[in-house]
Amino acid sequence: MNPDTDIIVRDARWEAAIPDVIDLCGVAAGAAFRASAIQPANAEASLVLADDDFVASLNQQYRDREGPTNVLSFAVYDDVDELAGLPDGMPAMLGDIIVAYDTTTREAQQSGVVLGDHLRHLVVHGMLHLLGYDHITDEQASEMEPLETSVLAQLGVADPYGGEGVERNND
Repeated sequence: MNPDTDIIVRDARWEAAIPDVIDLCGVAAGAAFRASAIQPANAEASLVLADDDFVASLNQQYRDREGPTNVLSFAVYDDVDELAGLPDGMPAMLGDIIVAYDTTTREAQQSGVVLGDHLRHLVVHGMLHLLGYDHITDEQASEMEPLETSVLAQLGVADPYGGEGVERNND
């Protein structure tokens, strides 16, 4: 089962850099969804591949933080247990994931990681946030990060927390 993920390419540089970017994102989102303990029927999510300016504006407006970040996740449900209580057949809107091209590209280059692999990481990370996972506390991180690493391994992406590649996400 995969969520119905509407993928919007707001910045054409994504498609120029990764020709199969929509498929790549769909596969990564689906893998994270299937690995989650929470898999509501008829799940829907949106994923926006944007630029830093767009992400910075959202970051300021909704998180009161200056500048862009690599990925933002806006979950519809604060308590994901509410998803289980939806009437049969009702779509379960999980929320939105927005990824910033400039920041993501810079991070991938600085870390020596392939852009597509870093994007997979951010999509998996964002989808897990929509499904109620977090990493604010050590206890939360000890649940989310191994799950994230496992999903990425299934996708052929190296462990981003294992000392090589992308450092811990700071969203």
